[in-house]
Amino acid sequence: MTYVVTVDICIPEGTPEMDPLQRAGAVALVEDGLDAVRAVEGPDGVQVDVLDTIVAVHPGGALLKVVVDAPALEFAEGSVQVLVDELLERTEVLADWTIERCEVELHQDLARESLAAADGPDAPPDDLALRRARHTAGASSAQNAGEGADGPDGAATKARAARARMLELAAELRAFPPAVFGVEADDDRRAIPAESARLAAGALVHATDTLVDELFEDVQVLAQEDATVAECEGPLWHLERLPDRYALQYDARFARRFLVTVIALTTRFTDGSFQHLSCVAEELALRFLLNEATTTLELHDLLDDHVSTALANLADALCVDTDHDRVHHPAALLPFTSWFTPFTEDSYAHPSTTDEPEAAPQ
Repeated sequence: MTYVVTVDICIPEGTPEMDPLQRAGAVALVEDGLDAVRAVEGPDGVQVDVLDTIVAVHPGGALLKVVVDAPALEFAEGSVQVLVDELLERTEVLADWTIERCEVELHQDLARESLAAADGPDAPPDDLALRRARHTAGASSAQNAGEGADGPDGAATKARAARARMLELAAELRAFPPAVFGVEADDDRRAIPAESARLAAGALVHATDTLVDELFEDVQVLAQEDATVAECEGPLWHLERLPDRYALQYDARFARRFLVTVIALTTRFTDGSFQHLSCVAEELALRFLLNEATTTLELHDLLDDHVSTALANLADALCVDTDHDRVHHPAALLPFTSWFTPFTEDSYAHPSTTDEPEAAPQ
């Protein structure tokens, strides 16, 4: 069975955050270490095959996605834990890094097969977007409010739990003070309550995890089919919403670079180092993130006029130094070959997106 294991590794506590040169070296070390392994011996001597890896390094460490073929979830998680432990231990520069999280996600193909096998009135819908909406609402209510909450009272309980969760997550969006969302606005923007700004911020943090996981699944679908978005027969979460003009150029390589761009961008949002959008790909990533946050708020009946205004104010603030229309129609202004090219010399560019040559024609 195929499993996706997400691993967070962090630099030692109290150590200064890595600068761009150190991050470039770290990503090379981690990628080289993982690429050299085709299989690992898991618990009880069970061999687990390593099928694919994605690495995104940020100032405080790295996020790894490791796809493995294992007989059971426990073997997948245990094997990847062993693999990453050994990688850190044998790499002198990374020897003091720690694993903060190592968890298994069920691969999309297996989840789809399981859902397709369901029957009866409670069977999930075939449409993946509708299925995700049902799953998200159900999972959140089960986790935060307990199962079995039906009817008006149950819906209100779910909404209160979701609101509390969003407000809690808001503190993780360190790059943007309330004023960016329009709190106590003293310009032409509409002033909004502080809690609305916090709901918008929390929704963005919540949406980040969802967006990263779903884009990773898009990468896997394209890689497995060895196809572009235009040729792909399997369902995709997000990449089909990119400009149709270049659909034949959106292959697994492009999808990997776009995924790393999303991770790098949202990491700067949460660690407080964000200054401005760096390239067209980041502008596209921003639109995806805002759409995901809006969907999340709608699902929990938290999207009122104030929260919508907060998200709009943030979008305007992030695009202040660029042509606003480019966020919506980037392909109209810059060629596809420039999507990952930094706008300016001081724009942040993740090594995994800039080192790879762009071969696609305009």
